[in-house]
Amino acid sequence: MNEQSPAPELWSSIDALYEWLDANRPVEGREGLLLRILKLSEEVGEVSQAVIGVTGQNPRKGVTHTWEDVEAELCDVVITALLALRTLTPEAREVLARHLERVTRRSTAHSAQADVPRQSL
Repeated sequence: MNEQSPAPELWSSIDALYEWLDANRPVEGREGLLLRILKLSEEVGEVSQAVIGVTGQNPRKGVTHTWEDVEAELCDVVITALLALRTLTPEAREVLARHLERVTRRSTAHSAQADVPRQSL
């Protein structure tokens, strides 16, 4: 498994997309920020649409998507979330790193506790 972090390339791309979006932002200020965050809901909906399409859950349409479409839509969610975070704070990279560390520590600590056998009283 490759242990090299994709973070520098990821964040340079997010920064470039952020700058491009900001230069082409049709709505400024708080409303623009809220709209950028709401874009995430649209992208999540597209994931749902792709899952429904790949599983053929709409009998009128049948199978309309592939699992690769689902992967692409999930990537769009991640990118959109990172852009929303970057719009909210210029320290997005650090905020995400700290939060990921907390979630990982909390989750793995909980998992480790579950592995410890209970002593009977």
